[in-house]
Amino acid sequence: MTRLTHRSSSQEPRKTWQVPPAPKRLAYFGKDESGVMTMFGIMMLMMMLLVGGIGVDLMRNEMERTRLQSTVDRAVLAAADLDQTRDPELVVADYFDKAGMSSYLSNVTVDEGLNYRIVTANARTVTPTQFMRLMGVDELPVPAISTAEERIANVEVSMVLDISGSMAQSDKMQNLRSAARSFIDTVVREETEDLVSVSLVPYSEHVNVGWDIFSRMPKVHRHNYSYCLEMPSSAFNSASIDMTMTYDQMQHFQWNYDGSNNARDDTVCPRYASEQITPFSQNAQALKSQIDNLQPRAGTSIFLGMKWAVGLLDPSMRPIVSSLANAGAVDATFADRPVGYDDEETLKTVVLMTDGQNDRSHRIANWAYNSPSEYVHWNAYNLWYFLYRHVNWWDRENYYDYEVYTAAQGDIFLDRICDAAKDQGIVIWSVGFEVSDHGAAQMQNCASSPSHFFRVEGVEIVDAFTSIARTINQLRLTQ
Repeated sequence: MTRLTHRSSSQEPRKTWQVPPAPKRLAYFGKDESGVMTMFGIMMLMMMLLVGGIGVDLMRNEMERTRLQSTVDRAVLAAADLDQTRDPELVVADYFDKAGMSSYLSNVTVDEGLNYRIVTANARTVTPTQFMRLMGVDELPVPAISTAEERIANVEVSMVLDISGSMAQSDKMQNLRSAARSFIDTVVREETEDLVSVSLVPYSEHVNVGWDIFSRMPKVHRHNYSYCLEMPSSAFNSASIDMTMTYDQMQHFQWNYDGSNNARDDTVCPRYASEQITPFSQNAQALKSQIDNLQPRAGTSIFLGMKWAVGLLDPSMRPIVSSLANAGAVDATFADRPVGYDDEETLKTVVLMTDGQNDRSHRIANWAYNSPSEYVHWNAYNLWYFLYRHVNWWDRENYYDYEVYTAAQGDIFLDRICDAAKDQGIVIWSVGFEVSDHGAAQMQNCASSPSHFFRVEGVEIVDAFTSIARTINQLRLTQ
């Protein structure tokens, strides 16, 4: 029997999904681009993280290297200081211990002699990596090496000290004495024996070179009351002391006084032994004793003090120094000083100090100072004391010459001699002690550089002289 079924015309044929064959699936996958940028982004992110991580590892390594190198540098500098009394190796080890790096120190070598000490330290550690280990680098090395050396080579020092009348104000002279003594103690030590010489040049309105130098100079010898030599204007154009000319001995008299009595202890040419030049000495005690006896006197001629300070560093003075050494007036070790400017083992330096500025200077008229009896007369009488009592007021000016040197000329001469010294490689330190702006400008211009000039007040002068002395004994980092 046949069964008849009825399907409504409103019903659609039923559709079913059939899986395509494998080749078609592969073709479909090859053409599908969905998700490609996601994978690329992930790969780029991983690369960026890796590169950034390398930077982090390197930064940590550099920070540790800097810390280690800084510790090594400080340690060897302290150990190489010739003033350091502890064993240099122990000093270095102590620095590393305090920094918590004792295990990093590899070795310390010390080379030292009479006038030098060289300390070398090696240290090493590693920093573990956080990111570079992904590339097979588990740690980065941190090496450090440093060498410090203090070497006291041959040094010729001229210390030029202002002892003019203005130094009597307040505690200026006391502070100067303290500063100068500190300088001597720093540069003249047991380990500098036969290496460092100091020439002390006190000056006021003139410079007393002392009998030892005076007697060996070509000069017109007039008296034995004091030993100053007049310098022609041309002398300030050169660092040398011209031994081919004949110098005139400075008149001995007192000018800077009101004449109320016959005092004669403030003469234009300083007259006392402590006020004379002491050449090429390494006797610290004698130098400090002389400094302690300095007294303020007369006017200020910085250019004359500077001329003799520079001249004592110029080879033109060697014959006189050699003669002084033969006579026992200078240590025989320094018989060949001043050495030539081309001697690379010798430092020549001037330490120039003043509390004022160049001033004018007068002389007795030649007609009144040209015979032995007149030399005796002006040694016995204060100029103004005599004029006020024995000469009519209208005749008094005939007895003296106005301004043999003016203040302006003094500034010019100072500039010239400072330039001549610097041209020869002489290192000039200058100290303006409670000076005016004009005086400070003159002293700064004379110095080898602005950093070689100190403008100080009161006890600051001690720090200035000490700083200069320590710099002369140079401590330098060589690697």
